Amino acid sequence: MGFADVARELLLVAPADFVAERTARQRAARKDDRDLATAIGALRKPAPAAWVIDLLADEGALDDAVDLGPALRKAQADADPKEIATLRRQRSGVVGALAQAGADLAEQAGHPVTTAVLDQVRATIEAAMADPHAGAAVRSGLLVRALESVGFDDVDLDGALADPDAVPDAWSGSDAPPIPIEDARRSRKASRASSPAAAREPKSAPQREPKTDPAAERRAAREAEAEARTASREADAALDRAESELGAAEDRRAELERALADATAEVERLERTRDDAEAASDHARDVFTAARKRRRT
Repeated sequence: MGFADVARELLLVAPADFVAERTARQRAARKDDRDLATAIGALRKPAPAAWVIDLLADEGALDDAVDLGPALRKAQADADPKEIATLRRQRSGVVGALAQAGADLAEQAGHPVTTAVLDQVRATIEAAMADPHAGAAVRSGLLVRALESVGFDDVDLDGALADPDAVPDAWSGSDAPPIPIEDARRSRKASRASSPAAAREPKSAPQREPKTDPAAERRAAREAEAEARTASREADAALDRAESELGAAEDRRAELERALADATAEVERLERTRDDAEAASDHARDVFTAARKRRRT
């Protein structure tokens, strides 16, 4: 089983159990594949909204929503107000139904989500409908953070996937091999620049640009992306360790508080026993004294 498959399984685990389950899977993998174990250990705990999206993706519930995106984008490109209104109503119903389905799945998993989280779930589904690359990302079951569509800009997918290389469509929009994020963005910007709308815009005087080495730029972009991803994973791993240690400390504190309560109750019981014994002793002494007096008389 590859890292992407392991990640998909772990991202379905309820947030409260994620760290413990990830640790167990990492230890199991370390025996046979240390690289896989390292990748598992660096897997980020998903944000609550991303977890809900991954639950929906595992059920195959997002397909209809993502498939509605091209029709909506075409209606907007054609400036067809009637079709746009119809599709937007349909989108609203689909998004609302999916958000409720996600809330139900989260509750069944023992981790109900808040209204704020469901708002992020809706925003993520809408982003998947607005951008085909985001659509591929949410259907992958590898989402670790919520998405958002802002105007006509491409949805920002940096750091959104547990294993970007496993979802080439999120970067290239095709069955081609994965390409670096920065290269994909340059390609999209170039595509927009060559569109008819861009052609109508006034052109500035051409400027001489310094010669660059495209291969070197791509290598630098890949290295910078890898370093940023590693730093992010390390930070998330440190946070998860801190959360685990805090949980253990809180459990220990609760255990000590229970022990203190039990000890306090035992001291109180012993004090009552002592008081009863002293009262019985005093009563016996009084009886004894009275008996001696009677005997003397």
